[in-house]
Amino acid sequence: MLLRLPGAFIRALLVVWLTATPVLLLPAAGEDATEVVALVALFGALITFVEYASNYPSLIEFRHAPPFNRVRFISLFVTVFLLTIIWRGTYEPTAITEFVTAIGTIIGHAIDFPYSPVRNMVLTLPPDTDPMLVDSIRTSAGLSYLSSLLSLAVFVILIRLFKWPGRYGTFNVWVNLPTFDPTAGGDVVERLQRDARFNVALGFLLPFVIPAVLKIASETFDPISVQSPQTLIWMMTAWAFLPSSLFLRGIAMGRVAQMIEDKRRQRYAEFGEERAVF
Repeated sequence: MLLRLPGAFIRALLVVWLTATPVLLLPAAGEDATEVVALVALFGALITFVEYASNYPSLIEFRHAPPFNRVRFISLFVTVFLLTIIWRGTYEPTAITEFVTAIGTIIGHAIDFPYSPVRNMVLTLPPDTDPMLVDSIRTSAGLSYLSSLLSLAVFVILIRLFKWPGRYGTFNVWVNLPTFDPTAGGDVVERLQRDARFNVALGFLLPFVIPAVLKIASETFDPISVQSPQTLIWMMTAWAFLPSSLFLRGIAMGRVAQMIEDKRRQRYAEFGEERAVF
């Protein structure tokens, strides 16, 4: 356990850094907002430290199967950081903020076509929204969605290049999938494949479902405030990261199911050869 403490501590600090990035780079949104962010950062750091320092997992999946969680964290951090840079440019324009905003604007307009996730997110705004704010939200949506797509591409490439997760030795289902009970009944491979298809399908639908839910909620309840940059940053990040995270989980579970099935075929083949020799 002592050997895992430094790694767990570093991961906890990274979670704090991720959560505090918008607060550190943007103007203060009030003492209450800062206190809430600090509380969330400490809570996330505590969960991360306990999970990675303990012998028995409880929540975090694929803990001993890198780079699954590393790809997810890097994608999340890059999204939050780039969106923070874009909104910082509205207060203190610099060469970096203008460059990132220009790239995001190009991406946002390229992805903003009819029925696209970016177009659906833009349509959730009230009709009287400031055009400059609409452009900023389109830019943020396009950049965050591209970041999620790149994370999927990187993970698929890593699976092909490094034969994940078999490269890292024996894959322990209990440690890497603590929320999956292999003894719950039914064939493990079929259940993993079913869960993989469900996660992929949900990851594909969420970018379209979330804007629709936000639109219905804004008509039923008070509209969500779009004036706070920090609120917009986390809203756009969640809109892009949650579907990509489900996609990654579905791809990973499908890969685990394939690995188990390949092992079974290998054992069946060896058993058949032994019987033939006998």
